[in-house]
Amino acid sequence: MGVVLTLVLTHSDVTHLLRADPSHADVRAAVERAHADLALGHALVPAPPAMSIGGAALIPMAAADGTTGRAAVKLLADIPGNAAAGLPVQRSAILVTSATTGECQAIIDGRQVTAVRTAAVSAVATAHLSRPESTVLGLVGAGNLAIEHTRTIAAVRDISTVVVWSRSSSRVAAFRDAVAGLGLTVKPAADAEEVVRAADILCTLTPSREPLVHGAWFEPGLHVNAVGAPPRRDHREIDGDGMRRADIVVDSLPTALTKSGEVVMALAEQHITEHDLRTELGAVIAGLAAGRRSREAVTLFNSVGLGLQDLATAHLLLARAQAEGIGTTIDLSA
Repeated sequence: MGVVLTLVLTHSDVTHLLRADPSHADVRAAVERAHADLALGHALVPAPPAMSIGGAALIPMAAADGTTGRAAVKLLADIPGNAAAGLPVQRSAILVTSATTGECQAIIDGRQVTAVRTAAVSAVATAHLSRPESTVLGLVGAGNLAIEHTRTIAAVRDISTVVVWSRSSSRVAAFRDAVAGLGLTVKPAADAEEVVRAADILCTLTPSREPLVHGAWFEPGLHVNAVGAPPRRDHREIDGDGMRRADIVVDSLPTALTKSGEVVMALAEQHITEHDLRTELGAVIAGLAAGRRSREAVTLFNSVGLGLQDLATAHLLLARAQAEGIGTTIDLSA
């Protein structure tokens, strides 16, 4: 039997492999298929366990996919204390194995994978849940996630205007420069309320502990992608009233009940019940559940993040890496 080599893809490798298509259409198609597979029983995503050491949260995000024949686990480290030391608050690495032989096929830095697949899933949710005529994208937060979300959502809706707010004016300026090539009108907002009231599609992209967005500001027909809060039960960007007013779609119910502060706190406050969380995105994609009920309905995609999304993106990256000869191979058995 030959030696099984493991491919290592660094952050720069991943960035290179994803650079060819800034709108990430292939990643979008991959995560859309993966969510449908989950709804149809072809993929598995267990709820991630919580491991806490001091203020650090260490979260293993596992998934297996019969379509690709692969399994993966991403270890996400969420360490708020890193900010004071000038270090990234979140770090992650993805380990990919064969679901048939168990061989370790790849180890991939998770930073850019996480950003791109998160935006791609939001674009999938937007395509299935927002009004087709939506033209105004609202962003609460102006960092890298905002840039990626603008690129991917502009590929599924005819966006003409982006209304953006951040506590940092320099970050808004950097965002404007990063999306300049998309031909969009970028309008800085004075506060989060201005963004929400102007938007047809709203993306919340901050690591907030306290709600920045209130349901009282929701206009009929709005679609919300609630994305930014870390997978902690005490963090949320949307208040309980916002959850109550919206038709909620989750990426995975077990994961949402375990890791989504928006869900956990809205349940505790009795703004919603578990019945309100019954619709998963994969079921909407597969035609097993309804998405938008009417033009006036408010829809909300609660995005916690799944290891299956990482696995789908990793599968795509491994094919590209092999075709281009990118990455470093090592023999773990040596």
